[in-house]
Amino acid sequence: MRSLYDPYMTARASDISHLRKLPLHLEHEHLGARFGAFGEWYVPLYYTSVLEEHETVRQGVGVFDISHMGEFLVRGKGARELINQWITNDVEKLFPGRALYSPACLENGGIVDDLVVMEEHDNSYLIVVNAANIEKDFNWFRTHLEEGVSLENVSDQIALLAIQGPKSPDVVRTLFTIDLSQISYYHFVKFDSPYGEIRLSETGYTGEKGYEVFCSVDQVKRLYQRLMEIGKPFDLRPIGFGARDTLRLEARFLLYGHDMTDETTPLEAGLGWTVGWEKSDFIGKRALEEERRFGMKRKLIGFELSDRGIAREGCSVLADARPIGKVTSGTFSPTLRRSIGLAYVSAEHAQIGQAIEIDIRGRTSRAYIVKTPFYRRTEKESL
Repeated sequence: MRSLYDPYMTARASDISHLRKLPLHLEHEHLGARFGAFGEWYVPLYYTSVLEEHETVRQGVGVFDISHMGEFLVRGKGARELINQWITNDVEKLFPGRALYSPACLENGGIVDDLVVMEEHDNSYLIVVNAANIEKDFNWFRTHLEEGVSLENVSDQIALLAIQGPKSPDVVRTLFTIDLSQISYYHFVKFDSPYGEIRLSETGYTGEKGYEVFCSVDQVKRLYQRLMEIGKPFDLRPIGFGARDTLRLEARFLLYGHDMTDETTPLEAGLGWTVGWEKSDFIGKRALEEERRFGMKRKLIGFELSDRGIAREGCSVLADARPIGKVTSGTFSPTLRRSIGLAYVSAEHAQIGQAIEIDIRGRTSRAYIVKTPFYRRTEKESL
């Protein structure tokens, strides 16, 4: 059954034998989650409804189990310089306790993955990668490894919880009795706790104030149970992958394998701000400089539908009845109360305000190109 929130699919029992389960799978079962397949993982899609959970994060606070994400440790003399070759963004922006978002590219500028680099201390970094790309990314980094630098895949050792929403500071402050003024957006702290060593970062994938908690897989059950207990006064709710998708799309956070692939470049995807042009070199720089010099042939745009319906990934985008591109993500926006999406279209048709049409199962629906993100948060007071 295709759900409201592609690319997530519900799955029959006969389809799940090959899927991996999250460390907290039994906890999610106990909370009444409805499960489905996401890549090679069997994950909670929702507990009550996608719309209700979406609203919980926008107005209150929710927790996501995103332990499927991958983590690599990169250590050794020269690690900083090597990572600066691997990614497009500039590692010189980093210092201990700072995180950095960046694509990593092929020589032709195609995106290998988008990732977060966290500097723990000199010559020690944690790289967080997308779950579907763990093996691919590890092999790619390994082929570009240099003497004196070690690369370790610790994905199976680390669990990750995302506490998101305007009330998230209250929940995190209560959980860890920590002064949150010491961290800010894309910064993190490490500390010992009753649940072992914790990395706490102010990061997220929802467009709201939020934090991500890295802990040992061995300790995550205890931590999660305590989190749900102390979260009750704040009406903390578990949130599934369905709402994670609608939240991230409203905020124009891209999904690898859909809105970007190894056949799209950071410039086409609107991620030019992540390219450190002033760096002496990085993998893919020459191709991206050429693309910047001669211009892009296509761009990732945001659109809103004027007609009813939802434009799914793969739908054709038309202008004057001629194909100009393809939809990469689409959903009904619970916040805006209308259908939105992202699509790659030819550069000459990528102007904001331009009318377009989208072929949805053989029916042409009217739409127009809009400025993104579709949703930008305002500071909400915690109650």
